[in-house]
Amino acid sequence: MMKRKNIILMVFICMAIFTVGCSDEFLTRTPEGQFGTNSLETEDGLDGILLGAYAMIDGAGLDGTADWNVTVENWAFNIASDDALKGTDAGDQPEQSFIEAYDYQSFNGHITNRWRSLFKGVARANNAINAANSLENLSDEKRTQVIAEARFLRGIFHMEARKMWRMPPYIGEEDYILDDVESTKVPNDREIWPFIEADFEAAAASLPTTQGQVGRPTSWAAKAFLAKSKMYQGWDENGTPNTAKLGEAKTLLDEIVNSGVFSLATKFEDNFLVATRNNPESIFEIQYAVSSAADQASSRGMGLAHPYTDPWGCCGFYQVSQNLVNAYRTEAGLPLIDNFDAEDISIDTNEDGTSAETATLDPRIDHTLGRPGILYKGFKIYQTDFVRDLSYAGPFFSKKHVAEPEGFGVGGWGNLSANNYRYMRYGMILLWLAEAEVEVGSLERARELVNEIRTRAANPDGFVPLATQGTDRNDFSIVEGEAAANYDIATYDAPWTDKAAARDAVRFETRLEFAMEGHRYWDLVRWGIAAETLNNYIASESQHRTYLVGKSFTEGKNEYFPIPSQAIDRSAVDGQPTLTQDPAY
Repeated sequence: MMKRKNIILMVFICMAIFTVGCSDEFLTRTPEGQFGTNSLETEDGLDGILLGAYAMIDGAGLDGTADWNVTVENWAFNIASDDALKGTDAGDQPEQSFIEAYDYQSFNGHITNRWRSLFKGVARANNAINAANSLENLSDEKRTQVIAEARFLRGIFHMEARKMWRMPPYIGEEDYILDDVESTKVPNDREIWPFIEADFEAAAASLPTTQGQVGRPTSWAAKAFLAKSKMYQGWDENGTPNTAKLGEAKTLLDEIVNSGVFSLATKFEDNFLVATRNNPESIFEIQYAVSSAADQASSRGMGLAHPYTDPWGCCGFYQVSQNLVNAYRTEAGLPLIDNFDAEDISIDTNEDGTSAETATLDPRIDHTLGRPGILYKGFKIYQTDFVRDLSYAGPFFSKKHVAEPEGFGVGGWGNLSANNYRYMRYGMILLWLAEAEVEVGSLERARELVNEIRTRAANPDGFVPLATQGTDRNDFSIVEGEAAANYDIATYDAPWTDKAAARDAVRFETRLEFAMEGHRYWDLVRWGIAAETLNNYIASESQHRTYLVGKSFTEGKNEYFPIPSQAIDRSAVDGQPTLTQDPAY
């Protein structure tokens, strides 16, 4: 079915076949071969080195461990947000339970693997840059192309590291000597955002505006990630705006919007289907592919984050909080920003299996999560048998990353699909620009941008249809012309005149639009509101999930993760580590 080969995940190692289970061995792959040194000293070899760097962008390619806990979708760490729960059952992957409880330890294997994955990506990007610079008889055009793409990737790897850790190191090509393992042992004694920006700026200056192969970045993608890096510097730890950085971001975001190159997909769900990959909203996607013969280039990192019932049968990770579900309640079509969590959306169902909830809801709820009585991505009507342990992590499950039935079961295991991860999409540009407009521009322009997002969400063609249960658990009938719930979403029609209220509206919209896509935790951190938001969340969610009772988020500490003790130990030169631990730990 999927004939398009994935350039991002074409790696120069052969990968092991999977066996089903929830242990760390589940997604382990064993390298069976690699290019020899001589074969790399050619243009084809250079392409292989660059593709090796691309192979790390989704977190895969980390030898000797599972891929799923280092995936670019960041779900294994987004469980620390108010959107998501670890899921499955209490004893499965305790490393995640510590993350969910804000008990971050420097020896946590998932934190360690994320570090290893990102800096292996950095190493491969630097290798590509050095190889391009040293290879003779290479055209200037080819050299420029390889270096630009490698710098784009290096920027991404370092940006993800800077999101995770307060003071990670920046490792440039001048630090990287292929045959010297000591060369990259650089200290983490400087802020690396300027170097990240420099990589994206250089990539934007050299990359073309269009690419002949999907998956390769364009100059627009580089500008979008450059804007993102500036947005992540847009507030200090106390939530005070950095107007200079926000102004710089606004200039870039305006340029992208005014270019007319991108537009919102017609339907919200088009961002989460195999059939609508690389649509007009796409700025940069992680390209996944799978066929009946091979699933090595599939969405490996999301394999465990699927419902526990058939046809998936594994593994129940990445469930949805009651808090997020409640955020989709509306009144007169608008979100209940100040008191959304005052009342729980019900899980009761009618005799025909449909949801008994009658409250008005934002239609994005049923493309974001599974809840009882609602058709789940065209497979069957969702009920509580989708979750592994109802008493542990509740009745709701994630949905966006799951492939539709037409994309299921193509390879050896249906959980591995070709459903691309929309790493950068135009909707992000609009809402980042709205954030910047609130702080350094026009409140009314911010309202217009938010309304673009809400107007798309209100398209009735994109509503989940009403479905009734058949005699068999997997049978259902769609009721033509009827929506699955009482959907009611409206635009903000009254002028925005209060900056604080406008800021809250934009941030709430950001949560509704991008929930469960792996961004929420870092949004709260960059806005400087993580401690207040997450401690309020724990107080509420612990009433449903008793294992959260007594947990708390420590301000000034839990915004970032500890540097892995293994990394510090291995950074030693002449017996002294070059990396220093975050003082908060």
